[in-house]
Amino acid sequence: MSQNDDVRVSLHRSHRVLERLPLRRARVLPRALRADDAAAQSSHRRLERQSRARGRFIKQRAHQVSLQHRRLRRARSHALHRVRHVEELLHHRSIELLRLDARFQRRQPARVRRIARRVARDATRDATYASGLATLESCVEAEQFDRAMMEELFDVADAMERVRPGAPESTMLQGYLMSTLFYEPSTRTRLSFEAAMGRLGGGIVSTESAGEYSSAAKGETLEDTMRTVEGYADIVVLRHFTAGSARRAANAIGKPLINAGDGPGQHPTQALLDVYTIRKEIGRLDDFKIALVGDLANGRTVRSLASALTQFNNVKFYFVAPDVVKMKDDIKDLLTSKGIEWEEATDLAAVAADVDVLYQTRIQKERFANPEDYAKASGKYIVDRTIMDALPKSSVVMHPLPRVDEIVVDVDDDFVDAR
Repeated sequence: MSQNDDVRVSLHRSHRVLERLPLRRARVLPRALRADDAAAQSSHRRLERQSRARGRFIKQRAHQVSLQHRRLRRARSHALHRVRHVEELLHHRSIELLRLDARFQRRQPARVRRIARRVARDATRDATYASGLATLESCVEAEQFDRAMMEELFDVADAMERVRPGAPESTMLQGYLMSTLFYEPSTRTRLSFEAAMGRLGGGIVSTESAGEYSSAAKGETLEDTMRTVEGYADIVVLRHFTAGSARRAANAIGKPLINAGDGPGQHPTQALLDVYTIRKEIGRLDDFKIALVGDLANGRTVRSLASALTQFNNVKFYFVAPDVVKMKDDIKDLLTSKGIEWEEATDLAAVAADVDVLYQTRIQKERFANPEDYAKASGKYIVDRTIMDALPKSSVVMHPLPRVDEIVVDVDDDFVDAR
């Protein structure tokens, strides 16, 4: 073999060695490294399975907790409903048990009738004063009443509505005297107090236009007048032309006092009546919208009503008034401090389309020192057929009265008017 042949054979062998070199290197990889790689892959797969299992467990647990929460909420709601139902049942049953037939009562001996009247007075008193009403000495501001007191009062009002002449409850105030002391003109307020007192067997001592026909015309102070009247009556109902006068009068005497309106200040009993009317007309005192329209600066009814409605949930206020009689800042600040939504508006028709209650008031001419300001405010916002057509069918229109021209007579018979 020649030298060239030897070289070719050597090159051929070298080429075959180079071809096999990667395979040999692959075969000599450390077995430990391959084992670690397999273990890492196995661990990764195991962690993925565990993570998926935990995810399913968390979802299942969250679903179970959600179901339990909903069941607890339903159970709590049902329990509260049952408690309220039982309370109402007991309350009304206690009143109903006392409504004995008048003819049957007349057939009973006098002693039995006296016992029945005493039981009626005791049961009615217990039913009436189950909340904070028992601690209420005088009714001066709407802020004195919280939600529980108002609801208790409204339940009693529902029961008292069914009292008839001759029933035991119709004499519960027999032997008591009420004085109605009115320094401003009044029709509905004075007569409603006197009628209620008379229907429950009480007596009345009254004076109308007290500023003109009482010793106030001679210069007697309100405090002195109240101390005198206190000697004649067991309770005083006062209307005065000065804001804050009811609080002054209540502080001057030891007998209960009811504020029947103190100038542009407060009218708590009207507010209670308005809240009661809203409950009866729209069926709720939460989650509704109300528009207060007219003389909001001087109107004591709207001020007291706004204060009273702060005790309820999700009530939105619209204030619709001429610039000279807009709602004062103290009421706006009160609503804001309690997180209650309010809005000032100028388009009455647009507001009417969005509210459940439209509360209209008159522009109070007697409160204006400048006739030009009264002319600017008068006749600007009037409830007419256009406004009534804009109201939702379930809405109501309310007015504390007296009316001048702010609600046209053509809509008096409209079915949404709460009157």
